[in-house]
Amino acid sequence: MKLEIDESRCKGCNLCTMVCPYRIYQPGKVPNRRGIYVPHLDRPERCPNCRLQQLYGRRLCGVCALMCPDQAIRWVKEKPYEPQKVVIEY
Repeated sequence: MKLEIDESRCKGCNLCTMVCPYRIYQPGKVPNRRGIYVPHLDRPERCPNCRLQQLYGRRLCGVCALMCPDQAIRWVKEKPYEPQKVVIEY
């Protein structure tokens, strides 16, 4: 599974950038068509929830989706055999 930000729902509050313990969100630098600076995913492979969930069989974090007031952050299933980059940091 991988994280996805729905730009049509995001209001640019940047709560996800503040609460993520893995620092995978960065504040937006370019406004979208509505003029909102939507955060972007910087190295989403650092998030163990979206990449290692199937390996461990449990959710490890999920703080970003819980804190999003607009429910703009969600997990989507990846296609079978889609290349994945996994980073495990100690």
